[in-house]
Amino acid sequence: MRKGSGAAVAVAETRKEGGDEDGNETARGRGRNKRRDTWVMMNKVTRRLSKMPKEVRDEISPWFIDRHAIDEEATEKIIKLDTNATYVDSDLKPKRSDLDMNHHVNNVKYVRWMLETLPDQFLQQHQLSSIILEYRKECGSSDVVQSICQPDEDTIMPGENVSIVMGPSLSQEIINGHHSLAGALQQWPTKYTHLLQLKANDKYEEIVRAP
Repeated sequence: MRKGSGAAVAVAETRKEGGDEDGNETARGRGRNKRRDTWVMMNKVTRRLSKMPKEVRDEISPWFIDRHAIDEEATEKIIKLDTNATYVDSDLKPKRSDLDMNHHVNNVKYVRWMLETLPDQFLQQHQLSSIILEYRKECGSSDVVQSICQPDEDTIMPGENVSIVMGPSLSQEIINGHHSLAGALQQWPTKYTHLLQLKANDKYEEIVRAP
């Protein structure tokens, strides 16, 4: 952990055998990946962020460290999407296996929902290289989620020429054979903005954004 303003930042790495403690490549092997998490305290009654009590900070401060798994801070503002985005996948429901010990949908499921909204042709030819998750609301077992995705046309790689589906794409309906595909020959963008949201009190509330 490291010192922060009302929060504690925990650093965690996953790496292949042979990578060093920062997940970097060494003579024996290659680092797998790095991840940096920001942990905060929440009031269980109000469901809002809460400042860490002084007695708690004093107790755990000996374990704070001033180091980062990732050097760069995320400075890019994540744009807000709506249902006019290129790809929309609705009626997504979490399963029991998607929940953590607090009965919230876990982070891995969020990423899977985002990736499943992308066209299958793109996923077959590309791999996720980086992602930033900006959390805004809890998601529970009874929530119905909508996944929205918009490609960044400025990140089209020159020389690539493959089929991309234009217009709304309901990936689950495509998989089930209930949605017709209207496509055009076009180059693939390499960057996408994602939004997961749920409907509550007759309005949509954001769960998480990701560029």
